[in-house]
Amino acid sequence: DFNMSSMSTRRLRTLAFALVGILLGTLGAEATAAVPTPSDPDVLRGAYLARAGDCIACHTAPGGKPFAGGLPMNLPMGIGKVYSPNITPDKTDGIGNWTFAQFDAALRHGKSPRLGYLYPAMPYPSYARITPQDMHALYAYFMHGVQPVAQANRPEDIPWPLNMRWPLAIWDWMFARDGVYRPDPKQTAQWNRGAYLVEGLGHCGACHTPRGPFLQEKTLAPGGPDGSLYLSGARIDNWYAANLRGDLQDGLGRWTPAELVQLLKTGRTPTFTIVGSMTDVVHDSTQHLSDDDLHAIAVFLKSLPPVRPDSAINRPTPPVMTAAAQAGAPLYAAHCAMCHQAQGQGLPNVFPALALNPTVNTPDPLNTIRMMLHGGHTVETRGNPSPMAMPDLGATLNDTQVAEIASYVRSSWGNDAPNVSASEVARIRKGTLHH
Repeated sequence: DFNMSSMSTRRLRTLAFALVGILLGTLGAEATAAVPTPSDPDVLRGAYLARAGDCIACHTAPGGKPFAGGLPMNLPMGIGKVYSPNITPDKTDGIGNWTFAQFDAALRHGKSPRLGYLYPAMPYPSYARITPQDMHALYAYFMHGVQPVAQANRPEDIPWPLNMRWPLAIWDWMFARDGVYRPDPKQTAQWNRGAYLVEGLGHCGACHTPRGPFLQEKTLAPGGPDGSLYLSGARIDNWYAANLRGDLQDGLGRWTPAELVQLLKTGRTPTFTIVGSMTDVVHDSTQHLSDDDLHAIAVFLKSLPPVRPDSAINRPTPPVMTAAAQAGAPLYAAHCAMCHQAQGQGLPNVFPALALNPTVNTPDPLNTIRMMLHGGHTVETRGNPSPMAMPDLGATLNDTQVAEIASYVRSSWGNDAPNVSASEVARIRKGTLHH
C-alpha cells in the first residue's frame, strides 16, 4: 500500500489555508474534461498541461460538470464553508471575460479579478514556476477547449470579519515566490523537465513537503532553505503523503525510475499499489502524461538524496520483536496472510508486498493503521482496469489487536519501524471515521 498523497487532499489544504487566513486576521469527484479542438495546437497543449496540474480535482463538484466549481470545503471549528469557483469560459459565472494578464495573475500570483487575494489552497506558489508559453497554452484551453457552464459561484459561508481576504497579502509577502522555473545548466534536459513538472504544475510539494507554523511549505525546491525537507513526507487529509526522497526504507531509495513510471501510469507495480488520496491524482492526472514526462519526473525524484543519510533506517539491522509485535503474529496469520502471504511477500500484480514496503516502514504509521481500520481500493486506470479492494478490519478487530498486527508487520521481513500503541490506533480510528 502506498500513499504518495488528490481531490480529498486538496480539500484539506483549502481548510488548512483558510485557517491561515484566520491566523492572519481573516480567515472525489470523477469528471471528464471537454475534448479540445484538434486543429488548435495551443488548446491541445493546454489540455495536457491542465491534466498535469490536475485542475479538475478541485474545480469539479461531485456529480457536477467539469471545471464548473462548487466543490464544498468545510472550514475548521465549524466556522463555515468555501466553494471552489467556476473556471469554465462562461462570461457571466466563469472566467470567459478574463484577459490573459488576469488569468496569469490568478494562477501564478493568487490574485483574482473577482475575489481578490486567493487562499493558497490554489497552489499558486508552485504555479509561479510555469513558463509564459505554457501559461498561454493553458489560457487557450480554458477559453476555447472547455465547455462554458452557466453555474453561479456559491458565496463563502464565513461570517464577517473572518471572510476578509486582504490579510492574505501578508502570507504572500512572507511565503509566496515569483519566479518562472529556470533550468539548471549543471543538469540534463530530462532532469530539468522533471524538476519543472514536480515543482510547478505537479505541485507535489503541496502534499509531500512538511509545513511550518503558518502552514507554508518549509521549502519549495531542493535548493531552497531547508532543502533536505523538500518532498520528505507530511501528514495531510488524514493520510501520510510519502517521503519521495532517497531513503532506503521509507523513501524511494530502492525504486528504479522504471518502477516509478509504472506506478504513476498505472497506479501499481508488481509488488506495490497506490491507495488513498493519491488514487485521484493518478486517475485524473499522471496516467495521462507522456512516457517522456513520466521518465523525467522519475529521474528528478531519484536525484533527491535521503533525508537521513546516516540514520539506522538506511542501514537496516535485525528489528527487535517486542511482546506486542509477537502477539500480532497469529492475528496476522488469521486476517492478513491469505492475501499478503506468510512472509509479507504478497502476490505479484495482485496483492502488494508488505516486506520492505516504504509505507509500512515510514516512522508515521498512519497509512498502515488507516488501511487496516477502513480498508481501501487501488485506482482504476487504463493500465490497471481491474482495481483491487482491501476489506476493512476495524469492525472485526479492536484497537489493541490492530496495534499488535501493525507492530508485527513493521518489525518483520526486513521492516524496521517503531511499534504501534492501542491509544494511537484509537486516535486514528476516531480521526478517520468519516474520511
